[in-house]
Amino acid sequence: MTKNDNPYQVAYVASPSSGAMTLDDYQQLARKTAIYPHDNDISYLVLALCGEAGELADKVKKVIRDKQGRFYQPDTRALAAELGDTLWYAANIAHVLGFTLSDIARLNIDKINSRIERGTLHGSGDER
Repeated sequence: MTKNDNPYQVAYVASPSSGAMTLDDYQQLARKTAIYPHDNDISYLVLALCGEAGELADKVKKVIRDKQGRFYQPDTRALAAELGDTLWYAANIAHVLGFTLSDIARLNIDKINSRIERGTLHGSGDER
């Protein structure tokens, strides 16, 4: 498909030329390509994120099954591509919730540091 054949009329997005990209830069670019049913933003996006995470897990399963757990460059590239798909959905979920990806990253690190300080890094439960 060429740029002129794009049925969704979405502009192609260019990566920053320096190669460096912040989380928020990525989120803004991901928003430009967000085409999904907007009447159910959060439920559609969360289900799609789960699907992409499942595809990532399936690729890992096949390496364990077929290659005795040895990851080669094509495998790691395929995993990186699936991980990118999960990041795209996470970026759009964060936006719908009113957060930047930087906000999400900061909140997560704060949560982890709090668990370390309280000696609850290991274990289970959201509020440990």
